[in-house]
Amino acid sequence: MSRLKVETPDQVQLTVERLYKDLERHIVASPPGLCPVDLQLSFLKVCQAQTCGKCVPCRVGLAQLQKLLEDVLEGRATMDTLRLIEDTANSITDSADCAIGYEASHMLLAGFVGFREDYVHHIKEGCCSVHANHSIPCVALCPAQVDIPGYVALVGAKRYQDAVKLIRKDNPFPTACALICEHPCEARCRRNMIDTSVNIRGLKRMAVDMAHADTVPVPEKAAPTGKNIAIIGGGPSGLSAAYYLEIMGHHAVVFEEKKSLGGMLRYGIPSYRFPRERLDEDINAILSTGVEVKLNTRIGNNEGEIPFESIHNEYDAVYIAIGAHTDKKIGIEGEDSKGVISAVEMLRGIGDDIMPDFKGKRVVVIGGGNVAMDCTRSAIRLGASKVCIAYRRRQEDMTALPDEVEGAIAEGAELYGLKAPHHIEADENGNVAALWVEPQIIGPIDAWGRARPIHADVDLLRIPCDIIVVAIGQGIESKYFEEAGIKIHKGTIEALESSELEDNEGIFAGGDCVTGPATVIRAIAAGKVAAANIDEYLGYRHEISCDVEIPAPTLEDKRPCGRVQLSEIEASERRDNFLHIENCMSEQEACQEAGRCLRCDKFGFSSLKGGRNTRW
Repeated sequence: MSRLKVETPDQVQLTVERLYKDLERHIVASPPGLCPVDLQLSFLKVCQAQTCGKCVPCRVGLAQLQKLLEDVLEGRATMDTLRLIEDTANSITDSADCAIGYEASHMLLAGFVGFREDYVHHIKEGCCSVHANHSIPCVALCPAQVDIPGYVALVGAKRYQDAVKLIRKDNPFPTACALICEHPCEARCRRNMIDTSVNIRGLKRMAVDMAHADTVPVPEKAAPTGKNIAIIGGGPSGLSAAYYLEIMGHHAVVFEEKKSLGGMLRYGIPSYRFPRERLDEDINAILSTGVEVKLNTRIGNNEGEIPFESIHNEYDAVYIAIGAHTDKKIGIEGEDSKGVISAVEMLRGIGDDIMPDFKGKRVVVIGGGNVAMDCTRSAIRLGASKVCIAYRRRQEDMTALPDEVEGAIAEGAELYGLKAPHHIEADENGNVAALWVEPQIIGPIDAWGRARPIHADVDLLRIPCDIIVVAIGQGIESKYFEEAGIKIHKGTIEALESSELEDNEGIFAGGDCVTGPATVIRAIAAGKVAAANIDEYLGYRHEISCDVEIPAPTLEDKRPCGRVQLSEIEASERRDNFLHIENCMSEQEACQEAGRCLRCDKFGFSSLKGGRNTRW
């Protein structure tokens, strides 16, 4: 009689599992610019390898789709082939017995709709669309197109001033982005194919800590052009545009309604994340170019304000970069109770060193983004006895950076996930007494890939509190500009990709007032683009260059190596003050981390696989 035995993975299965992980790393490292048809064919082949072959849709259908896509890539296809691809994929979707066939065909159909023009280009021109290119992944994903491999190499060589100069060529806020950038550049880092992405933001932090931005000379300015440009808004977008326009030889005048420059960098990000003195380093460097600033100056028709028409008539061009500084209402009963404040109001006060009195109070923050986490962690530092976060989705669905969420929880915040605000209870004096929330259960996946919450058949939950902070988004003050003839669409200024306003000659707009609330680096990029296009509008084509020589790459083997993470001050020591919480790397760590860079600017990149051409 045969005996049973404990099943354990054999060598073959263990090897297959390791190969799957290798494949996952390659997928993570897929840079922008790959041929989408070729990529779909590769995914289709992986799906075909997973099938059991029992049903015709998978066994025959997926093989037929592979052949049709190969015909497209190899120049044998006609326009009729596209119809056949679509019909075959729809047939598999409707008839496959398992998820492998259904999802494979569904994925192909999604791509077929999303980049059909690339299929057509392959058929008509015999090659991939001209819009596709093999660019350096980190640079392609940086909105400002900063030369990341270059400054990483300079940090590795301990040439910190040169690293800041190189960053500043495309981003005049090196310190801000070193401390609080969401680092999209790391998402497709090719180092993922070996282990994990390079800590790009951490290396930038090393550069600005070793060579403060206001100690690194700005580039020499071009000859004066005699042109004057008005910039409405002294945030990251407006100041970026002002910096580049001054370097080009134009004179930039910034109109800022508040008493200090910086926009949401000053009035939206607490100093424990971004100390004010570090922000001033970037601003001082920008102002050293000759930018003129008019603080406490508001554009409008009220007494003491400057009409937009007079600015438009007086200056050769205008750039509107007013940001998104108004709050959004949540729209529930009791929202007007005493003790309900907006995140914008709270953080603006902190930015002006006007600290709200939360000592000993119970605070609930509504929202799940980075601003909500800033309010949560600030409330803890302001002495609240208890701080809760009410969010209608799960923790993993939060739009805040995971590090921010984990940091808030480590400092003592309590997270109420899957709790949608229902109404606010007030006492007899109109003061907040509690937030009532409606429990949710997780439901279908939405168009953005996040699970959508749906109503749970249970009673409402009461969360006692004294203060409620609403952090569900921001808007812009667009009414006056609309009255001045500026086109507004869904609350934001309607501008072209070039930042120009279609029917308003000489007027440009960019940053959060165009895109809605976004990241700092996107606002900086908008200012950079606007400066280049204003320069061209004025009849010039100045080039922004940098005379820094980048070190040649080494030819050492790239062996797997752990990523250096930035450490933080212990939660128990940081939760009662607004001192900066993040520590910098040591020189040893920075050299090791810089050495992990694969130098994609030199390898895997060529003139035939070039990125986008820019004015820079």
